[in-house]
Amino acid sequence: MWNLENSFNNHLSFIRISYAKNPPHSPPHNPHSLTFSLPHTNLKERKKELEEPNMVALEQVEHHHHHEKTHVHVVNNDNNGSCDDDFDPSAPPPFKIAEIRRAIPKHCWKKDTWRSLRYVLRDVLIVTAFMALAIAFSSWFFWPFYWLAQGTMFWALFVLGHDCGHGSFSESPKLNSIVGHILHSFILVPYHGWRISHRTHHQNHGHVEHDESWVPLTEKIYKNLDNTTRILRFTLPFPIFAYPFYLWKRSPGKEGSHFNPYSKLFSPDERKDVLTSTLCWIAMFSLLIYLSFAMGPILILKLYGVPYSIFVMWLDFVTYLHHHGYKQKLPWYRGKEWDYLRGGLTTVDRDYGWVNKIHHDIGTHVIHHLFPQIPHYHLVEATESAKGVLGEYYREPEKSGPIPLHLIKYLLHSVKHDHFVSDFGDIVFYQTDPQHSSDKSK
Repeated sequence: MWNLENSFNNHLSFIRISYAKNPPHSPPHNPHSLTFSLPHTNLKERKKELEEPNMVALEQVEHHHHHEKTHVHVVNNDNNGSCDDDFDPSAPPPFKIAEIRRAIPKHCWKKDTWRSLRYVLRDVLIVTAFMALAIAFSSWFFWPFYWLAQGTMFWALFVLGHDCGHGSFSESPKLNSIVGHILHSFILVPYHGWRISHRTHHQNHGHVEHDESWVPLTEKIYKNLDNTTRILRFTLPFPIFAYPFYLWKRSPGKEGSHFNPYSKLFSPDERKDVLTSTLCWIAMFSLLIYLSFAMGPILILKLYGVPYSIFVMWLDFVTYLHHHGYKQKLPWYRGKEWDYLRGGLTTVDRDYGWVNKIHHDIGTHVIHHLFPQIPHYHLVEATESAKGVLGEYYREPEKSGPIPLHLIKYLLHSVKHDHFVSDFGDIVFYQTDPQHSSDKSK
């Protein structure tokens, strides 16, 4: 047996041992841990000494100018395999982002404007055809099929506008802006307002304080939520209808609006763009009001309102599961533990079956997050090429049937158990509020 005291006998002056139940930086499924601060010079030797069958050695290497110290987090792995025996997802990866970039074929970076426009034309024609069919075959038997199909197509339009926002649609910023405004305004998304906040999300992915999309609540913020907000955030189906409210007021603990040019989301030189997008949104909303008077509110509700709700469900469902709900708890970072690569590696790919091609392979999310300039039609190939570099940091998605019903179980489990992260620690994992979890199970 490996003897902890003997192994570190020569370094007692350097060792600080702290024992805590559910420490801020340990996975919630591993409640007991030992944390050591060791001299940086003996890292490799200590890694070998920590290799025991029932222990997982989790290393976090941090270089400080004022001291050289390596933090080794030892987690007791007695939870029936809830954590891999030899892999810690929060450990700094042994590769650089440049290595991933080199593994991706050069042609995957090329943007084909005409190909992108063909996708837009295809989706717009499908949306138009669906509306024409709905009017021609208006019946309560037909409408549910229309709502599901059209709502999914609204989501496909959003993804193309999303590509415009990243600049992966074409090399022309002007064309990207025009197409992005047309697509996003049609589905009531303020193009520039959302584009800018989404850029913030990509630049700070996996950061507890600075990320923008489905950011984990800290324990303090969580405990200060009123009951209504807590229910809306953590009780289905409410979270999958959150997007319009996020556009208006952002997430709990954050201030600002995607419609207000003077919001904290935007810099002074971005205000004109935000105002332009807000005016486009107002124009589309006004058109819907006019059509409601001209054609009747019930028809507009059936033609547009219900599909819009399905689109919102798709958006929240997909974006949530790209950052939550994996079978292994995923880390979130603060301070010096965060960097762009480690944050990007916390994202998760998902397989959506038949829907993959409809919503333009947005399920290949890891490579998209690291390299948002890659066009959607190259993401699958780029992902396959990068797997050899990513190794265990790439989580192979569970294969889907024609319809991705298998993902519902991950959503249900995550909403029930992923409630908040600790107020302290540079590496944190989601924790569960037992009271809220038990309330929902009743």
